[in-house]
Order: sequence, then structure tokens, then C-alpha cells
Amino acid sequence: MSESKLPVLIVEDDHDLREAIEATLGIAGYPVFSAQDGTEALAMLKNEQVGLVVSDVNMKPMDGFTLLNEINTAFPGIPVVLMTAFGDVEKAVNAMRSGACDYLLKPFEPSSLIEYVEKYQLAVPYDGNSGVIAQDPKIEALLQLARRVAKSSATVMLTGESGTGKEVFARFIHRNSARAEKPFVAINCAAIPENLLEATLFGYEKGAFTGAMQSQAGKFEQAEGGTLLLDEISEMPLGLQAKLLRVLQEREVERVGGRKPIPLDIRVIATSNRDMAEYVARGDFREDLYYRLNVIPLKVPPLREHPADIVPLARYFVSRMDEGRQGMKLSASAEERLKRHAWPGNIRELENVIQRAMVLASGTEIEAGDLLLEGKIEEKSSEKVDDMKSLEKKHIMDVLASVNGSRKLAVQKLGISERTLRYKLQQYRLESGE
Repeated sequence: MSESKLPVLIVEDDHDLREAIEATLGIAGYPVFSAQDGTEALAMLKNEQVGLVVSDVNMKPMDGFTLLNEINTAFPGIPVVLMTAFGDVEKAVNAMRSGACDYLLKPFEPSSLIEYVEKYQLAVPYDGNSGVIAQDPKIEALLQLARRVAKSSATVMLTGESGTGKEVFARFIHRNSARAEKPFVAINCAAIPENLLEATLFGYEKGAFTGAMQSQAGKFEQAEGGTLLLDEISEMPLGLQAKLLRVLQEREVERVGGRKPIPLDIRVIATSNRDMAEYVARGDFREDLYYRLNVIPLKVPPLREHPADIVPLARYFVSRMDEGRQGMKLSASAEERLKRHAWPGNIRELENVIQRAMVLASGTEIEAGDLLLEGKIEEKSSEKVDDMKSLEKKHIMDVLASVNGSRKLAVQKLGISERTLRYKLQQYRLESGE
């Protein structure tokens, strides 16, 4: 799976079948929750972010059809796949008309189950049908505007501070457009060396330069029919900006070393964390290209300006990053501390804080002290730690030392599996050259 996925909720009253489905999805790399009936499933949905519900039809006291209606009412936007016996196909088809996205006929092959999960499982936080967490009115309004923008093919310029989720909005626009079934191709203009950026964007012909052993399509061609995201467009060199302008004007591209123009049918979305008008005024960005890209400007606000989304986002990151520590959640004090922080690094900072807190948390509940929002380790370590890997390694080794090297006791305290611990220790040995 190329993207992070929200967990799948399995609702099945047959214990053996439920365990078999959990194992199948677990082996395939999908995060899984399970419930033995509809009532338990609804209770779980109130507390957990879920990207897909796979439910049996014949359950008591609440059957799968009733559960489907409850989910559609209370948690709109979560896809539901029903599992049913051959004789109930007609009912399942009727349920699809009521909101189920599909049904699986029992018995089914593991490959069929995985195919359905891959097809329907949400890959990003959701709120209603948006595909983005949006409990704050400011983000809800921005999403409404983005939906209208998505219906056109106009070029969009997304601006905002680093870490605000500009690429998430770009993907949202793509998913809600007529190009949704076509490719979404992203390129970070700041991450590719200047001498390689042109060839990466426009492609090249065999022999165009040293090392060009065969022809290669560029990002523009790869996005044909779909959407091309030019991330951090303000970092593009001035010389290349002129070539980009021509491509946007003519809607065709020439590969490096090529002579034949290739027609394009794509939508372009650009992002920047800079003040683009100021960049243009300083001569660092072409004015004509700026106006070509800035057809529809959308400004993504910093996290401090939509505080109602802080806790929902944090809960989502906890559910996505459990890494074998099932049932992790934020304490009330931790959530209150998150709401009081200014978040200069925006959503990216929040994600990093949650990842760090999950390493430090001694149990299944993240406390306020685990968040380390002031940049220091509160009574958990007196040493300066440079990065998350070092912090994780120190925490694991400290726990091992506290139980005299017993891996069985260590995994209980760490809340991870023995397999994960073995893998981590093997990594540490390789890093140290032992």
C-alpha cells in the first residue's frame, strides 16, 4: 500500500471467521479493529477513526442492514461492505441502494477480501464525505470552495505555511474532479537538484545527456488525463520557469533532447509556503507564470487558526501510528495540552509530537507529559536526543535494562510484539556494526 490507511473494522459474530479475517488482513499489512456485533461496532466508531467497515449481514440482535443504516446516519462517509450468504444476494443489492458500497459472497477467497479492502478503504482522515478532517468552520468553508473548484479544470494555487496540509487539499481536489480515476502525480520542486528538474518534469530522449541510456517520460506525461502537483513551485529556477510557462500556455511538452511536441490533457495544481506576490515583486518569480498558475488561489490556514481540528487530527494520528500497540489513546490532560499549544509547525509538527509521545508512553494512554511540547524530555531522560529514532532506541534499551534483559517482560511494558522487538534490536546491532 502506497498510502497510510485508516483501520478496517470487522463486524462478525462468528468468532473463528472473525479471527480468520483479522489474520488475513493483518498479514496483508492492513490495520484492523473487530467487533462481535453491531452494538459493539457502533460504540467503537464513536472512539476510533475507521476507514472501512466489513460487516456480516446475519447477526443478532442487530443485523448488518440495521448497522448499515446506523452508520449512514451517525458516521456518513465511512464505506461499508456487507458479507452475506448466496441466498441473501437480493437483500444485499437492496442494501447497496441504501448506502453499502459493495457485498462479499460467503465463502470468499482471501484475495477477494483484500481486493475489496484495497478498493474502498479510506486513506486519509474523513469528516462526512469530504475525505479530510474538518470540524472547524474555517476548514469546512475551504472544503466547500475546493469542491466547487474541483468541478473545473482551472489551475489552482495553494498557499500556506509549511505543514498545513496543502498536498492533502490538492489530493482532495483531484478526488472530487472528473479526473479522479486518472493519475495524481506530485513533484517537489525544492527537493530535486536544478540540473535534474527539467528532465524530471519534461522527460528526455535517449542520448539527450550523459547517462540517458533510454527515453523517459516526465511528470507531465505521467499525469496525462489526471492532475500534476507542482509542490513548492516558488523554488523553481527562473530559467525553468520560462519553459514551464510555455508548457502551460501551449498544453504540450517537448522532452529534453526531443523535437516532437507531445500534447497534454492535465490539470495543474501548484503550492507554495512563500508570499508569492512578494516573490514576484522581488524578481524571484516570473509575473506571467504567477498569473498563469494563480487562476484560482486557495489559502490553507495554519493549524492555530482552526483549533477545533487539533484533537480530531491527533486522535487520527494515534490510530494510524499504533505500530503494534493496539488500543492507544490520548488522555484528557493530553488533549487539553494539545489545544493550548501554538503549533508553529502546524499539522506536520502535531504528527511528529504524536509519534514521539507514542514511543514515550508507558501504557496504552498518552499523558500530557509524554507530548514534550517544550522540546525537552520530562523526567524520562536526562540526555539530549537528536531525533525520533534515537529516542525510540533509548526508550527500548532503558526498558530492557529495567527488566534485566527479559524480552518477555520488555514487550509487555513496551506494548509491542516480540517480533517487533526482535526486529528493532536487529536494526540497532546493524547500525552499531556488531
